[in-house]
Amino acid sequence: MKNFARYRWVVIAIFFMFMLLHETDRLMIGSMQIPIMGEFKLTNSQWGLINSGALIVATILYPVWGYLYDRYARAKLLALASFIWGATTWLSSIMRSYIPFLATRASTGIDDSSYPGLYSLVADYFAPGLRGRVYGLLQLAQPLGYLLGMVLALMVAPMIGGWRSVFYITASLGLVIAVLIFFFVRDIPRGRAEPELEGVKELQKFRFSWTEAKLAVQKKSMWFIFGQGFAGVFPWNVITFFFFGYLISERGYDNNSVLFTMAPVILILAVGYFIGGALGDLVFKRTLNGRVIVSSAGVLLGAIFLFFAIRTPAADRTQFFILMCLTALFMPFSSPNVLSAIYDITLPEVRSTTMSVEYFIENSGAALAPFLAGLLADATSLETSILVICISTWVVCFVIYLGALFFVPNDIRALRGQLRRRAETELASQSASG
Repeated sequence: MKNFARYRWVVIAIFFMFMLLHETDRLMIGSMQIPIMGEFKLTNSQWGLINSGALIVATILYPVWGYLYDRYARAKLLALASFIWGATTWLSSIMRSYIPFLATRASTGIDDSSYPGLYSLVADYFAPGLRGRVYGLLQLAQPLGYLLGMVLALMVAPMIGGWRSVFYITASLGLVIAVLIFFFVRDIPRGRAEPELEGVKELQKFRFSWTEAKLAVQKKSMWFIFGQGFAGVFPWNVITFFFFGYLISERGYDNNSVLFTMAPVILILAVGYFIGGALGDLVFKRTLNGRVIVSSAGVLLGAIFLFFAIRTPAADRTQFFILMCLTALFMPFSSPNVLSAIYDITLPEVRSTTMSVEYFIENSGAALAPFLAGLLADATSLETSILVICISTWVVCFVIYLGALFFVPNDIRALRGQLRRRAETELASQSASG
């Protein structure tokens, strides 16, 4: 048992490296916009297609990956996803004309929809009371990967031969991570970490069921989770695609000022994932609505601090920086808690599929957000666009979370009862055969 407790943290270390380097590879293309557009002589619309292609491919494949993860060995599929990441990035890096580059860059979206299996496997290594902080720890990799990508694109690439050389590095690392996952990460029975199944020595392999998958997405609490998933990605994508331009064009920042302002903000954002997950676990021990409470507090406080940050006069950079740091701290509170909440109310054998549906809905919102933000910015200003879209969608998320409070506890109790009945059946069967 002690060896298993240590081993699962080895798995988390491997998964953290996978997510960190994968996010670095996926996000750093944004920092390479100028050299790539210059080499291929692209228009803005052609550049937009490059970024949209991978997003569309990932959105389409979320249900496919979710189904495969619930049917087959998740560790081996994750190794395959890492191999695909390395191979497709390598292919896109050797292309010398626009159309082949567009196609191969879109193919990098194949592995972008692979996270549901990773999170599902982690749920079987860690009991519900620990999952929030573990997911928060893993999700630190996303903003850190973004920062690492900026460093590689802006500082390393010019020194080693340009943007292609950096992609060769991240592609090679994807292949290395694939080997690590294949040989060092073990799949374990679905549901192994559930407290209700703790006394069952030989846990049967729960099989994927379309009926159970359908029942999972039809739960009333899931409707609220899906709703906040669609609305909740709007602020993230608006800030990702427009905030740097806003700082330069409307607040008078230069490139160095943007870097020195946003780097600490992104680091605080990373810490917010872990703090949000840990708080969710803590409050969850006191009430089954704990994760929803922490999530709702995060979106409300994030909206408040962002509003006051944006309304701060451009000359007062210190106040703006402090308020943006506070915004960044609370923004990610929802992420690890929503993930944990989904696994609190769904059966182990359909968790990847359910999570994939959530990501499919989120990506649908993600694809819509930049377009709407651009239209509103053209009609008014970037400041107005950021404020209106971020604040309004966070308020919608807060209202949705209030509705979820009425349904989440009952769905958690229902799942626990179902797992207890499974445990009783298993124990009776093992006793009769013994």
